[in-house]
Amino acid sequence: MNTTALLSFFERDLNKLITEIKLYKNEENIWRVEKNISNSAGHLTLHLIGNLHTFIGKEIGKTGYIRNRNLEFTQENVSKQALIDSINDTIEMIKNSLISITNEELKKDYPVLKFSKTESTEYLLVHLTTHLTYHLGQINYHRRLIDG
Repeated sequence: MNTTALLSFFERDLNKLITEIKLYKNEENIWRVEKNISNSAGHLTLHLIGNLHTFIGKEIGKTGYIRNRNLEFTQENVSKQALIDSINDTIEMIKNSLISITNEELKKDYPVLKFSKTESTEYLLVHLTTHLTYHLGQINYHRRLIDG
């Protein structure tokens, strides 16, 4: 895996996330939960933004980002446009953080212990793409179920 491929996955799926948020007909439904659905699309979006800014921006891009993970799941009623703007900012942060990473640097240990054992930066970035895709699928399902 190289940074060009990783960047293309992040950009593709974050743009799909923008599309999903735009497709909500009723903006309030972005924050709605029902029955056994424990996370709204809005909370999952905030979570993805916080996650990517932490593990890519802070640790690789040295952005100084400070995460408030609790707020990702408690803050509500962020406007659709503000979510979209934050996703676009996340795309730019990822580009800026990963653009100069070499294949050799990808093979080095990721600077923070995220898993039960030390993994490479490449491993962590692949994990983040699958994490993004997992929640993107949840958001798509949420939109079709709640806003349908």
